[in-house]
Amino acid sequence: MTEANAAPVTGHSPNALAAVEAEIARACKDARRDRASVTLIAVSKTFDADAITPVIAAGQRVFGENRVQEAKGKWPALTSVYPDIALHLIGPLQSNKAKEAVALFDAIHSVDRPSICQALAKEIESQKKHPQLFVQINTGEEPQKAGVAPGEADAFLASCRDTYGLTISGLMCIPPVDEPPAAHFALTAKIAARNGLTNLSMGMSADFATAIMLGATHVRVGSAIFGHR
Repeated sequence: MTEANAAPVTGHSPNALAAVEAEIARACKDARRDRASVTLIAVSKTFDADAITPVIAAGQRVFGENRVQEAKGKWPALTSVYPDIALHLIGPLQSNKAKEAVALFDAIHSVDRPSICQALAKEIESQKKHPQLFVQINTGEEPQKAGVAPGEADAFLASCRDTYGLTISGLMCIPPVDEPPAAHFALTAKIAARNGLTNLSMGMSADFATAIMLGATHVRVGSAIFGHR
């Protein structure tokens, strides 16, 4: 089943998680990729522990949050019970939250400016903790959206490495809502390839099958698992 004729995935908690998993498996088969090459990030922002726990119980172990403070308020209690949880920060990061972000998250998907690089480099050195880092690309060059412009991506990635000593593992993008996502996913993949990066965080509830076809290694799925916020 391809994205074009796939039934929309909707629902809530364990049954919805199973439906998303099935759709990821179909997309991987269509793309002739191993299912293990795609990490599902269940986006739990705005949902409390009562909504998250059934998804954990159904086997999901990777979760995404948009805000450091919200994650700090609910996840330590959950990870004390489920220590194998991996947390990904998928929303914008402020420099003054870098210390908490490095302490709490296993991956940060929103590296996009020098001040963040500097703050993260300081905290990674101080805490001796190395979260996986993704540079966010603003593929649509939308003024209201965070991210590095595609034309500036190569230079920014070089500065992450050479100026700040950061290890960047991949790229992240959020296509404009009013444009077909495929071109934006393809552009992100092209930038990653020429910079030797193998991880691509792209695709959400409505378009993750397309993202997988174009090389996504991490898909960020919220409403299809938890329902609408």
